[in-house]
Amino acid sequence: MFDLSGKVAVITGSSRGIGRSVAECMARAGARVVVSSRKADACAAVVDSIVSAGGEAVAVPCNVSQSAQLQSLVDESVKAFGGIDILVCNAAVNPYFGPMASMPEDAYDKIMNSNVKANFLLCNMAAPHMVGRGGGNIIIVSSIGGGQGSATLGVYGMSKAADFSLTKNLAIEWGPKGIRANCIAPGLIKTDFSRALWENPKLLKNVEEGTPLRRIGQADDIGGVAVFLASRAADYITGQTIVVDGGITVKEPA
Repeated sequence: MFDLSGKVAVITGSSRGIGRSVAECMARAGARVVVSSRKADACAAVVDSIVSAGGEAVAVPCNVSQSAQLQSLVDESVKAFGGIDILVCNAAVNPYFGPMASMPEDAYDKIMNSNVKANFLLCNMAAPHMVGRGGGNIIIVSSIGGGQGSATLGVYGMSKAADFSLTKNLAIEWGPKGIRANCIAPGLIKTDFSRALWENPKLLKNVEEGTPLRRIGQADDIGGVAVFLASRAADYITGQTIVVDGGITVKEPA
């Protein structure tokens, strides 16, 4: 039920961290993978890793903040593998850490353009190709920050909350045409993107002690969930946000 053989998966932000894990996990499940991020050499390294393990992958560099590059990502993916069955919107940015009151306008725009608008555009570009193949799956990687307030990551959390809503609307709009849309909301995952958080000994200790599983997440904790959501095992799940946080959001305050 978790076999993705014959499926084509396009994954943004997949040269490292969560995106790389999703790409490698889906390749192991049989999918043909399009690895995408801004840097071509970083994409090529992931492709080499997948191919050396017996998988099939190509690299299509893309800066998700540029709509023309998003369209090129879709076009090149279809050209390489004949279509798209799975789209994972994982790429995201967070150029600002601090209170919203002193946040520069350009930082706000960068977060919203990359974390929300890019997902909106890319889903609209890719979904028609899924319909032509009888359906497909859209997965947006969000964050538990979308359901919380923050004195330092407020706008990042706002963008991730918007992704929750985007997912629900995609599910309604494209469901009749055979496309499922779901969202993954990770907690603190040990990746380069979140390095400033987990390299802070005090913060790390607080998170670990406040998490029922007593650890922060690893990238493969998300990769496996993405495979599940893209597979036949999740055929009746759509419009949902799956929280993957070791239980920290269900724990009572200390």
